[in-house]
Amino acid sequence: MIDILQLVQLRPEVQKELAARYRLHGKEDFDKVAGIVRGAVTNGHSGPPPEMIDRMPKLEIIASASVGYDGIPVEYARTKGIPVTNTPDVLNDDVADLAIGLMIMTARRLVASDAYVRAGRWSKEGDYPLALKASGKRVGILGMGRIGKEIGKRAEAMNNTVAYHSRNSVKDVSWKHYPDLVELAKNSDFLIVIIPSTPQTQRIVSKAVIEALGPSGILVNVARGAVVDEDALVDALKSGKLGGAGLDVFVNEPTVPEALYAMDQVVLQPHVGSATHETRRVMSQLVLDNLDAHFAGKPLLTEIK
Repeated sequence: MIDILQLVQLRPEVQKELAARYRLHGKEDFDKVAGIVRGAVTNGHSGPPPEMIDRMPKLEIIASASVGYDGIPVEYARTKGIPVTNTPDVLNDDVADLAIGLMIMTARRLVASDAYVRAGRWSKEGDYPLALKASGKRVGILGMGRIGKEIGKRAEAMNNTVAYHSRNSVKDVSWKHYPDLVELAKNSDFLIVIIPSTPQTQRIVSKAVIEALGPSGILVNVARGAVVDEDALVDALKSGKLGGAGLDVFVNEPTVPEALYAMDQVVLQPHVGSATHETRRVMSQLVLDNLDAHFAGKPLLTEIK
């Protein structure tokens, strides 16, 4: 039976299948099994880092249950001849749904107004203050990959005008392309962030971008925390230079800047972009399918190129 280092658990129904086909070892067993494991199951945050890879001479594949892979040294693994797989496409709808949900929740202050009702303030203090519309506005999207396109479709269906920034214009979309991100922010009421975290995209949503959105603008981040200058974001929210933010991701997850907790113009989520039963099941299955394909000598389904 093939030995697998399992750094994260899969969904129970898929985990059962994984355990039936492979001999599984947890991270706590690493010192004992480093020399024999031939595969690793992980996600975009959990590695394995280069020093672990170096200690696994028989490692043949790293299969990740996520789309993002900023926590996996893909290039380093490639130099060792080790392919890395991820789970693209299957979570496009969930992440796009959440992005639009955060846009609406932040604009309409739904979390804060819910708390207002639950605290008994409606009957004592009267109607909740007015909020902002989430339709008929200008939605800027940073990143126009598979998920960015789904976000754009949803935003457009709400009668919003859609534009985007990416390194190059995308041929199969009709929305306006802004070569300059600051200019996109200046011309957006909402800026939705959905780009990979790479060395080139660290803090790409800079102080200048955040302030270009303006006092009535809203930032939505469903990508990775590292692509936003988090300190500049907090400062802009504190000072009123930015109107609000809907955030599913943070720089040092699960730690969130404490200053955000008291801000009713901010909606916070615990990185739940793909967190539905249906999607996590499919993501887990894709991890198993990639392992099966590799060890059967067949082409990988979703290798990161």
